[in-house]
Amino acid sequence: MANSAPPQKYVMLEQPPNLQPPPCHRRNVPRYHSGNHKSGGGCLKCICCCYCILIILIFIVAGITFYFYTVFEPQVPTYKVDKIEVKAFDVAPLELTLTTELVVTVKADNPNKRIGFIYGKDSSVVVTFSDQQLCSGQLPAFHQGHKNITMMKVVMKGKTKVGPEMQKKLMKNKESGKVPLLIRVVAPVRVVVGCVQTRQIKVLVNCTLVTSNIAPKHKVKILSAKYDVNVQF
Repeated sequence: MANSAPPQKYVMLEQPPNLQPPPCHRRNVPRYHSGNHKSGGGCLKCICCCYCILIILIFIVAGITFYFYTVFEPQVPTYKVDKIEVKAFDVAPLELTLTTELVVTVKADNPNKRIGFIYGKDSSVVVTFSDQQLCSGQLPAFHQGHKNITMMKVVMKGKTKVGPEMQKKLMKNKESGKVPLLIRVVAPVRVVVGCVQTRQIKVLVNCTLVTSNIAPKHKVKILSAKYDVNVQF
């Protein structure tokens, strides 16, 4: 028999050219997930809650308003100049001064069944002719109950410098029997509903009148009247 080659003790393995040894001391880097989606969801929930609360409040206010108007049936009080008395209306020619004293009777009508009004101090009543103030006064402070008509007598006095043009206008209006006057009223008022009083508001009344004359010791007829009522909160 032919002698076979002795077995080799070592076998050499060739490393493939693309094979790289594993890196030494490799560590796995932990991955952190961003929480932005969670915060975004929280903001959305907060906005939804705010909208829900707002809608609930709107329904509550609407319900209270509906109940108030249904039960109390609020109405705006009316005001009317019932009478004008001329106590003095004299012109001093040398001083060009007009002295005026009027007593105006004002009718305040509260048609409400369950609502009253408290008229406070610091009111003002001014009478003007051709944008010139003639006299002024104040309304009395009083409490007006529901379904009530109150007659108020307001005494107004004043002295005004008058020029030749204003004197001519006064004489012309007296001769025609139509004297235009403007009465402006500012009154602080509180609304009373049951035992509850609201905060003070201002009632503004502009009354445009045309009278038959404005002479002392003569009966004054109110030929026409126009009223404009506004409220300042």
